[in-house]
Amino acid sequence: MKIVQAFSFEAAHHLPHVDASHRCKRLHGHSYRIELTLQGPVDPATGFVADFFDVEAAFAPVMDTLDHHFLNEVPGLENPTAENIAMWIWGAVKPVLPLLASVAVFETPNCWAVYEGD
Repeated sequence: MKIVQAFSFEAAHHLPHVDASHRCKRLHGHSYRIELTLQGPVDPATGFVADFFDVEAAFAPVMDTLDHHFLNEVPGLENPTAENIAMWIWGAVKPVLPLLASVAVFETPNCWAVYEGD
């Protein structure tokens, strides 16, 4: 069984390693959507793969670090592409959510990155 919990936050960034003519070189912001997918058996006693309140609690420190911040200043996100943000979130959340199967980072409704661990 898979379950998915979504979160959203606002943040600014720029991409330091793109060509000077690339529009993402300039400072800009996104209304990010994050989807955490957990996969595992359904516990017969609770009926849950995981309690959504536990997922929310596990993500809270990440939310505090990213929401309304300049992502380039977050340690480990000096090049805050959607791909790098997804891997960074994985590293922060996987130790407390061992059933984490993927992290999706949506910069817009039409473009996102999905990380499934290594």
